[in-house]
Amino acid sequence: MLEVDKKTFEDEVLKAEGYVFVDFFGDGCVPCQALMPFVHEMADKYGDKIKFTSLNTTKARRLAIGQKILGLPVMAIYKDGEKVEEVVKDDATQESIEAMIKKYI
Repeated sequence: MLEVDKKTFEDEVLKAEGYVFVDFFGDGCVPCQALMPFVHEMADKYGDKIKFTSLNTTKARRLAIGQKILGLPVMAIYKDGEKVEEVVKDDATQESIEAMIKKYI
């Protein structure tokens, strides 16, 4: 799981080839913290097929807003720099996250 920031997001996500999973999380986001071990488990399980990254939106607020991340948690899949799918807030369950990942591997 690669932690990206406002300096590395463009190169690691927007300019990356193929599919990239992004876990948008924040410092005070309790659901984000609860999902994090599961997301890391998914990275271990599917990391050979899809690139897994995470972005702390607390430290990259403008970048998050630019990506239309307005609430947390958000799990998104990018392909060739474009967001192709995301699960947001209450829809970001372990089942929905894994189902979304499986569509793109």
